[in-house]
Amino acid sequence: MIDGSGFEDLNESEYSEDSEVEIAVNVGGIRQILYGDILNRYPETRLAELMHCLAGGYDAIFSLCDDYDPGKREFYFDRDPDAFKCIIEVYYYGEVHMKKGICPICFKNEMEFWKVDLGFLDECCKSHLSEKKEELEEIARRVQTILDDLGVDQTESRWKRFMKYVWKFMEKPESSYPARVTAVLSFMFILISSVVMCVGTIPELQVSDAEGNPVEHPTLDSIETACIGWFTLEYILRLISSPNKFHFAISFMNIIDVLAILPFYVGLILTHLGARIMELTNVQQAVQALRIMRIARIFKLARHSSGLQTLTYALKSSFKELGLLLMYLAVGIFVFSALGYTMEQSHPDTLFKSIPQSFWWAIITMTTVGYGDIYPKTTLGKLNAATSFLCGVIAIALPIHPIINNFVKYYNKQRVLETATKHELELMELHSGGGEGDLGRSTLNSGSSLQVMEGRGLSAWRYTKLSHSDTFIPALFNEKHHRTRLQSCK
Repeated sequence: MIDGSGFEDLNESEYSEDSEVEIAVNVGGIRQILYGDILNRYPETRLAELMHCLAGGYDAIFSLCDDYDPGKREFYFDRDPDAFKCIIEVYYYGEVHMKKGICPICFKNEMEFWKVDLGFLDECCKSHLSEKKEELEEIARRVQTILDDLGVDQTESRWKRFMKYVWKFMEKPESSYPARVTAVLSFMFILISSVVMCVGTIPELQVSDAEGNPVEHPTLDSIETACIGWFTLEYILRLISSPNKFHFAISFMNIIDVLAILPFYVGLILTHLGARIMELTNVQQAVQALRIMRIARIFKLARHSSGLQTLTYALKSSFKELGLLLMYLAVGIFVFSALGYTMEQSHPDTLFKSIPQSFWWAIITMTTVGYGDIYPKTTLGKLNAATSFLCGVIAIALPIHPIINNFVKYYNKQRVLETATKHELELMELHSGGGEGDLGRSTLNSGSSLQVMEGRGLSAWRYTKLSHSDTFIPALFNEKHHRTRLQSCK
């Protein structure tokens, strides 16, 4: 019997747990027949609820699906059919596997729509989903950072706004043209100071002091002082304007900055005041020991080079492979040095005096360096050397491929994140310009974009979340609107 709304008035008993009951679902134009005894294995899922919804009439049906054909008894869903084929496996196998090529976040949204618990997702797919979640969180963080840079909070004091401007000027070269020029200037100072440190050790360019000891040329010393002055000013400005000074102080790159400028001032103090406390010879030795710490400034280049940063993160993510490499080499060094020492004892002019001394020979042989200061003279010793050489080449080559893969993976990931961040900002601009008034590109590029968004009832985080949902369907969020069957089958 069909009621006035055009739907069959079926008793709930007709959709009981009878194994003969079947329902037809059309997901994205793909029609499938599902049986009640299979769906009832997980009664809290959306498909299982379909068997009991007809008794509730129009509202109950359209609270679960997008459209319904009473003649065919067919439920229509405007969802991803590929994801549905994966999700329906839970009724047969008790677990869900995500096919390659499906967006993990979209798949998660599909599972939530079909009311299938994420616990049924296989472990391999969960790791992929977690990785994608981290990427989206990173994108959201970058977008929020950009919006914070664009926004100006008029309620803050003038000094706080000035500190924010200084921080953005020193830390984000892309924020303005003067900031970019400053970053290039800082990069040049790093290169100049590194070149001066190397050139100052050339004997022909050194001069003698009053006691006849060679020292750096005064001109190079003046250039060094100017570079240190720049590094000091740069560090002080960044420290004062830092939002979180404790985090700034313990950051690795900022520790490198301190190590780059600290030897200069310590050496200056020792030179002028140390002679009164200790002998002049000890002061000079201390100053020379501190000067070698100037090599730390070359690491400052990583602040201005995305390639060096990528290499650093790739090595950090390859600790396991590097550990295996060191383990292989350590075992090989111990074995071949012991064998080399034993086999060379029969030769009267042996160079292998002890096993610890043989460690040096094993290291330079397995790493294919071979200085030639120690070498085997017996036939068995030479065979041992050839074997250690081949094993060293294999041991070094084995972890190279995973390390390269980690580098390429991280580099590509950073490029994807940068592109996705720009895409998020474009989507936010379209949302704000289309739905809530004309925000426009000029507003997004201005310093008051956050205020305009907040004044119009918009939230940057809300738009970030909206743009993440690639499976957003208005029919599911507006219960008063229902799709027709033709719209659902598009």
